[in-house]
Amino acid sequence: MKTFKLENEPKIKSGFNIPEHYFENFSENVMRNLPRNEPKVISIFKKRKNLLMIAAAILVVALMVPIFYSSPSSKEIDSVALENYLSYQTNITQYDLINALESEDIDKINTTVALENKTIEDILATNPDLEQLINE
Repeated sequence: MKTFKLENEPKIKSGFNIPEHYFENFSENVMRNLPRNEPKVISIFKKRKNLLMIAAAILVVALMVPIFYSSPSSKEIDSVALENYLSYQTNITQYDLINALESEDIDKINTTVALENKTIEDILATNPDLEQLINE
């Protein structure tokens, strides 16, 4: 095989020729040929930012829903729950309840019930626990 030396071989001339002073005016020619109006640039991060804000808002609402519905808003005791609690406590008697009431509570409870004699007679006649009612 014959050794190849780049410097000794005859050179082939390129078929392309560059006009004189082409690179001196190159930037001016390119700037002249560019369009005058610039295109609008739409950032993809703006859309991503909106999606992140929406996701954050949904997350906050999802975390706040159990807080609103977890505890009752009123601090008052439900009368039915209190009555059920007291009725199932066997160690509390009616006398304990009477002793625990204050005079203001008794005044609130005190109501006048207007019953006719006929109604009272019917209740006493139909009630088999007449003796217990009399003792109380």
